[in-house]
Order: sequence, then C-alpha cells, then structure tokens
Amino acid sequence: QVQLVESGGGLVQPGGSLRLSCVASGMVFSYYKMGWYRQAPGKQRELVADITAEKYATYAEAVRGRFTVSRDNPQNMVFLQMNNLTPEDTAVYYCWLGTGLGESGFWGQGTQVTVSS
Repeated sequence: QVQLVESGGGLVQPGGSLRLSCVASGMVFSYYKMGWYRQAPGKQRELVADITAEKYATYAEAVRGRFTVSRDNPQNMVFLQMNNLTPEDTAVYYCWLGTGLGESGFWGQGTQVTVSS
C-alpha cells in the first residue's frame, strides 16, 4: 500500500522558517514527480512546489525565492524548506506523488502550518 507521511508543521512567527518532510512507503518513488500542495480554510487547494525525478523544481509565484523543494530518492523522501514565512502561508500542507495529468496521484494526510504573532 502506498503511504505518504508528512512531518514538520507547527506554529511559527512571521519571518520564521520551517522544514517539512515527507516519507514514502509501499513503492519506489524515484520515477515520479513529487510535490507539495496547500489548502487554507475556505480556499481551494493550490500547488506550492513540485520536483521531477530528475530533480527539476518549479514553484508557485507566491513562494518563489522563499521556499525550496528537494528530494532524496534513496531515502524515499521529499522536503520543503520554508523561509521568511508570512501569515498568508498558513494552511494545511500535503505531500503529493504524481501519477498522471494534473493532481492525480497519492496524497499524505497533511500537516498544519500556522504563521502568527
């Protein structure tokens, strides 16, 4: 069974940093695109960043220059380093493994990130 488990969320002050981690099990994920989505209360889920099997990364405009996505294929892990956080970054963050077009694939359970004074 494919399982994605996120960790690293929490409460942080504006300007602070968090590092999210995701561990995949049940498959070898090195061939697939991985990424992070987030969903704030009352808003639609949005792509934050993704990274291909070849480690080419893309970012949403809102996080470009502040967030860095990376992956460690031998460990079946993907990471999201989040710097200079703002209250607008508050959301549940989901690890994602892409298997086709758009948002198709597997999802983690989510980890809450709250940015507040």
